[in-house]
Formats: sequence, C-alpha cells, structure tokens
Amino acid sequence: MRARDRSRGRELDTALVEFNRQIRPLPGINNPARREALVEQLIESIRRIRYIEVIQNQRISELRADGASDLFDPLRAAVLRREEGELDDAFWLVFLSVHFGKHRRAGWRLAGDVYGCLGGRRPWNWERISNDPAGFRRWIGDHQEDLKRGGVVYFGNHRKYETLKPESQRGTASVVESYVRWVGLPRMHIELVEEGVGEIGDDPRELFDYLYRSMNVISFGRMAKFDYLTMLGKLGLARIEPGTPYLHGATGPLKGARLLFDPNHGAPLREEVLDGRVVELGNHLHVGMQVMEDALCNWQKYPNRFVPFRG
Repeated sequence: MRARDRSRGRELDTALVEFNRQIRPLPGINNPARREALVEQLIESIRRIRYIEVIQNQRISELRADGASDLFDPLRAAVLRREEGELDDAFWLVFLSVHFGKHRRAGWRLAGDVYGCLGGRRPWNWERISNDPAGFRRWIGDHQEDLKRGGVVYFGNHRKYETLKPESQRGTASVVESYVRWVGLPRMHIELVEEGVGEIGDDPRELFDYLYRSMNVISFGRMAKFDYLTMLGKLGLARIEPGTPYLHGATGPLKGARLLFDPNHGAPLREEVLDGRVVELGNHLHVGMQVMEDALCNWQKYPNRFVPFRG
C-alpha cells in the first residue's frame, strides 16, 4: 500500500472490525490476510474513482479527442466536449469507452479508430452517428479488417466477447443502433435525463435506478450499464450515483458479497439481502456503491492476497 494511503487503510480496517463486532458478522474476513486484501482493494477502488476527478482538473490536449492520435482517450475527450458545451458528444464518448473498453496492450485504440473513422475527414461523432446509423453499419462492414491490429480486434477485457461483425445481432452496429434508439432523436441526452427527473424526481440514486432500468441497449448487461451510468455521474454529465451495488445478474461482485457475508453457502442469502448488506457496510465505511462493487469483484478473485486489477 502506498504511504499516502496508509492512514485511509487503517481507518477502513478499523471500520471493518467495528462492523464485524458491533453490527453484522463478516465471516469472510475473519482471516487477517483476507481483511488486509479487502482493505487494499477498497483503497485501489477509491483511487480509480479519484483518478477521474483528477483528470478533470488537468489541462487536456485536443489530441485526446482525436481518434487518429495515439493520445486518444474517450474519457478525457468527454471532458473536453463537456467544457465546449457539446454534451451529446460527451455522453457518446463515454458510451464508446464502455462498449469497446480499454485493452491492456492496445489501450483505447479500437474506440479511437471507430470514433475517428480510421483517420477520415468526418469522425463518427454523435451528430453523424445519430443521423446515419445505417451508414455506420455499412462502414463497419467495409472496414472490419482495417479495425484489426495484427489480425486481432482489441476489445477490453470486460468486452472480449463483443464483435464487429455487421451481420451479428450483438455486433457493434446493432449495439450502436439500439443506443441511438434509447436516446431517441430528436431528444438529446440531457433531455433523456431531464425526463427521468420529471418522472421520479432529482434524487441522484433514484434517478440512477430509473436510467439503469430504462437502458435497453443490446449487449449492455448489468456491468456495462453500471459502468456507463457511474461514469456519467463522475464526469458531471448527470447528477446520478448508484444507491446499491446491483448484484442481480452480477458474477464477480455477487461472489465477493457471498464470500464476505456468507462464505459457507449453507443456505445462500438472496441477492436482494446481500444487496442490502453491501449498502449497510458501504455506509459504515463511508464509501459509495461503485467502490464496494469494484472492490468486492476484484477481492473475490484472490481473497487471501492483494492483486491489483489491470484490465
């Protein structure tokens, strides 16, 4: 653990022990090594969220929004577009960051190649894509091989089962078409959010849940919707935050919650019960649900020792 994180780590460790003794048993971390590993994963998750806050306070080069540049970064590009008032393109860039993911070796290259139209004069920005999704499907079909690097399509780790094949019902073209339908032209992204406020109010957690449940986008399951909406909140594009870890349909986070609260699996706790217990623990630790979801997911992979997640 980095020196600057040790104080926070001690606070989290004390709070976990306190919760275990005074509020609810945490049998999954009775082993001190497991508790230490969980604390380090919590710190790592807090650091990842803090990173998004940090980049918004930095000077960002225009090359970050240039799909042809090796410096392309859809999240930094989204900050640039937000500052320019191009909110629809900012939302779109966040969507691309989740759909393609960041590859361990190739980084954001695939997202950059698509957004930048492989260096073409007209990028596939929101204005173009939303008005011509059929043209995008044709373009994907014509450039499948060009989008490969060394014969490989570099989707990120969490998106490794996605495909560019235009004939696939789960291919990128179909995913994009369903996303455009969800936003619903001529409605803008911000109007989509405002309609949610009109429906259920402006509570950030209830609004997150409203958008989460409304997001009927092909191949966007629990994780993709959670990642997309939490990033909108972190970038200040929508005043939303998750009120629960959304364990229904989860794999890693659900396993982590079971390992923490119910390690013997004698009579497995229902998902909604585990959801509530993770919320209870997160409130006690003073961390949000994104931290809890991320930390539990990574902790359950190696519960006895800290192994950082690197994509």
